[in-house]
Amino acid sequence: MTQEKLLSVRNLSLEIDRRNLTVVNDVSFDVAPGEIFGIVGESGSGKSLATRALVSLLPPVVRRIGGEIIFKGRDVTAMSDKDLRSMRGAEVGLVFQEPMTSLNPSMTIGRQLEEGLALHTRATPEERRVKILAMLQRVGIRDPEGALAAYPHEFSGGMRQRIMLASVMLLKPALLIADEPTTALDAVVQRDVMELMVELTQAEGTAVVLISHDLPMVARYTSRIAVMEKGRIVEAGTTEEILERPQHPYTHKLLSSLPIRGAARTIETTSAPIVSARNIVVDYPGRKSLFRRGAPKRALDGVSIDIHAGEVVALVGGSGSGKTTLGRTIAGLVRESGGEILFEGRWRDADWQDYRLNCQMVFQDPYSSLDPRMTILALVEEALRLVPGIDRAGKMTRAYETLEEVGLGADYALRYPHELSGGQRQRVAIARAIARRPRFLIADEPVSALDVTVRAQVLTLFSDLQKRYGFSCLFISHDLAVVEQVADRVVVMQDGRIIEEGDRDTIFDTPKQAYTRRLLSAIPALDLNETGGVRLKWRLET
Repeated sequence: MTQEKLLSVRNLSLEIDRRNLTVVNDVSFDVAPGEIFGIVGESGSGKSLATRALVSLLPPVVRRIGGEIIFKGRDVTAMSDKDLRSMRGAEVGLVFQEPMTSLNPSMTIGRQLEEGLALHTRATPEERRVKILAMLQRVGIRDPEGALAAYPHEFSGGMRQRIMLASVMLLKPALLIADEPTTALDAVVQRDVMELMVELTQAEGTAVVLISHDLPMVARYTSRIAVMEKGRIVEAGTTEEILERPQHPYTHKLLSSLPIRGAARTIETTSAPIVSARNIVVDYPGRKSLFRRGAPKRALDGVSIDIHAGEVVALVGGSGSGKTTLGRTIAGLVRESGGEILFEGRWRDADWQDYRLNCQMVFQDPYSSLDPRMTILALVEEALRLVPGIDRAGKMTRAYETLEEVGLGADYALRYPHELSGGQRQRVAIARAIARRPRFLIADEPVSALDVTVRAQVLTLFSDLQKRYGFSCLFISHDLAVVEQVADRVVVMQDGRIIEEGDRDTIFDTPKQAYTRRLLSAIPALDLNETGGVRLKWRLET
C-alpha cells in the first residue's frame, strides 16, 4: 500500500487467559487516512476482539500474546492508561451494535454528548452547547433542543444510533471503529445510518474500520476488506476483487449463503383463505402521567389480509410500521380493538383451542422464548401437551422425530438452551412450532439475529419443512433479501396501514409506492458468476 498509514496492525495475536486458547491469530492489516476498511466474518471469527485491541478495550480474560498496533506512529500496546484515555474518543471513536447499551440510560442526551467535549476540549459550556445542537441537527434529530433533555429510551433504535454517531463525531476523530453498527436496524434505517456515517467521516477526513457479517452492506461502503475465520484473516484485498473473484473456500461459503430469489411457485388462491383478517384496528393506551393518561396510539388502522393454504405471505416494513403487532394480533397475543379474524371461514374465537393448536409462532429471539430450565426434549414435548390422541410415549417419539427433522439429533435432546448456538436454538423454536403439525405458522423475524451462513441453513430448513407439511405462513421481516428468497406474496406496511401488496416478483421488480421503492433500494440484487463470486447491483438506481 503506497498511501500513508494511519493505522498499522502487525501479527496481532490474542488468547483467553488461563485456557491458552488463541482467539485472534497473527492478524495484520493497514488503514490509510480517510479510507473505509471492512472486516467481515461470522460470530466467533475474532473480528470484534481484534478491533477492540486497537484501543486496549479487551475483556479482562483476553490478553495480547504478540504483535504490534501502530496508530499515528505511536505504539498503542506501549501507551500508559493516561495516554489511552486521551486517545479514545479524541482520536479514535467507537460505535457499537446496540446503542442502548452504549448510552447511559440514567443520563440525558445533552449530558452524554457534552461529556466528551468537556473531557477532550477547552470549549466553554456555551460553545459546547452550540456544537452539540449543530451536530444533532446534522444527524437528523428533528428537535435538537428537546433532545438535550431527553433520555435514550425515548428514541428509536435508528435515532439512538444517530445520537451515538453525533457523540463520536463531535470530537472529529482520525479513526472511527464501527462494530456491527446497523445489525439491529431495519433496511431503510440501516442505509440512512450508514449514509450518514459515511457523510460525516468524509467531511472530517476520518478513516473507518467497519466490522460486520453483512457482506452486501460492507461491499457498498468499503474500498478494501479482510475476511476472518477462526481468528485468522483468510483473504484480503479490494472489495470488488474479493466479491467477484473469491479465492478462499470460506469466502465462497459466505457468498454462497447470501439469499437469492428462486423460481416462483404457483399457489391456488381461488378457494377460501385459511386465515383472513378483516379491517383490524389495534389501539394502545396512551402514556400514563400522574393525573391522566395521554391519547391512545393507533398501531393498526383498518388492516385486511388473506393467507391461503400452503402460501408464504411476507409482511415487510420499517420499525414501527405495525407488522409485528399484526402478527401478534392474528396469533391472539394482542387483542384487536376492531375488526375480525377468520380461520378456515369461521370466526377465530368460535373454537379457540382448535385455532391455537393450528396456529403456532416462531419469535425473533429464541433465547427469550425458550425456558432456560427445560431440556430441549421437554421444550418440544411441551408443545404437544394439549394435542388429543397422543399418549406420553407418542409425545416423546414425536419430539425425537421433530428434532431429527430440524437437524438436531438425539444428542441434543437432554441439553439446555444455553448449551446451544443461536442457530440451533432457532431450530428448537421451529421444532416446537411444527411438532403439532399446524395448518398456519407465524414467523416473526426468525433469522434477523443470525449470521449469514446460519441464516441460510435455517431458511433452507424452513422451506423444506413448509414444502413437506404444506402449512401456510405469515413471514414477518424487515430483511427484504430474505423475503425475496422465501415469499410467494409480499405485503408492505407503513404507519399501521397496508400500502402495497402483490406477488413477490411484481413487488420486487415493479413496485408502485415510493416507500416500497425506498425499502428495495436498501438491498442489492445478486448475480452469481462462474468463479463462485457475486456482483452486487443496487436496485432502482440508475
